[in-house]
Amino acid sequence: MSVDTQAATDRLMRFLAVEGVTGKEAAIGREIAAALKDLGVPMDAIRLDDANTRIPMPTETGNLIVDLPGRGAMHNQPRIMFMTHMDTVPLCAGAKPKLAGRKIVNEAKTALGGDNRAGCGVLVTLAAELAKQRLDHPPITLLFCVREESGLWGARHVKTSDLGSPIMAFNYDGGSASNVTIGAVGADRWQVEIFGRASHAGVAPERGISSTMILALALADVKAGGWFGKVVKGKRKGTSNVGPVTGGEGRPAGDATNVVTDYVHVRGESRSHDSKFFKEITRAYKVAFEKAAKRVKNSDGKSGRVKFKAQTDYYPFRMKESLPVVRRAVAAVSGIDGVPRIRSANGGLDANWMVRHGIPTVTFGAGQNEAHTIDEWINLDEYDRACALAIRLATMR
Repeated sequence: MSVDTQAATDRLMRFLAVEGVTGKEAAIGREIAAALKDLGVPMDAIRLDDANTRIPMPTETGNLIVDLPGRGAMHNQPRIMFMTHMDTVPLCAGAKPKLAGRKIVNEAKTALGGDNRAGCGVLVTLAAELAKQRLDHPPITLLFCVREESGLWGARHVKTSDLGSPIMAFNYDGGSASNVTIGAVGADRWQVEIFGRASHAGVAPERGISSTMILALALADVKAGGWFGKVVKGKRKGTSNVGPVTGGEGRPAGDATNVVTDYVHVRGESRSHDSKFFKEITRAYKVAFEKAAKRVKNSDGKSGRVKFKAQTDYYPFRMKESLPVVRRAVAAVSGIDGVPRIRSANGGLDANWMVRHGIPTVTFGAGQNEAHTIDEWINLDEYDRACALAIRLATMR
């Protein structure tokens, strides 16, 4: 399928220039809606849902949902959906996109935001080319999610009744357009509060109970047990990480170097394609913190304590290759002279929640490279292929 590649690149540059880190997607949502209106999409076909009212953290706006009616001989076929996410990681704040040959790079010392403004560009280009070329296609829903980067919250809280009952979906989020991603890991996010006892560290350190020492012993135990980083236990594989360590609500852990630290707040995550295994990783952290708290005692024999909480952020999945959505994806990649590479992702995707909602979803890339780093760049050849692939997916009979 032919694509106006210059117009597609212009849209991508336009979207990259709009700041919209996770939870603050209002401006990029307005920009996408304006671009769609410029293409002739009626205002009443573009709307925001109320997912942000159910997300348990401040979120400026809901998911952006667009309804495209079917056209021509395919107008009454079952609805399909294309989706992506609008937000970028906080490191993208202040990005300055710049064309450099067949790449888009960044003039600022930030991440670029190709993850996932490239996906936004693909979906808007799909709407543009369907209208411009007057191509036959079934009814289509476009879904632009919020807060993907901070926990897949927009996809988690979208109401499927708002989506028009699509029978399958295609998600754009990272890498090559030839990658047919049909599965992804699941994850627990956990947090632990470590309660110690303050005392003057120079005069009577023995009377204190150090929360930082409890943290150190717990993490040493986790590392010694092989539960940190890449985790391999026989045939079972997963990963884990320890995230922010604070005194709670963003404050430093501890008040001063001459006071025994009485409180530390720690967050982390456990991931695996095996839901039982990532929960086992989480349990290893819980046991380590509880054990460490009992080991750290003051001169009166009192020990520290911990309060450990965990929740499943998203569930692992892997779809069967025989499903219609996978067969359509493979055929479409082949149809644009690509070589389909069926794979599973080691990170979470909005597709995790779409599949959980009962909508089988395949994920493709759109030319994003080195995401979440200051070296991020976009391959425009791959981006153009992703746009052509979307058109192929939308118009296949």
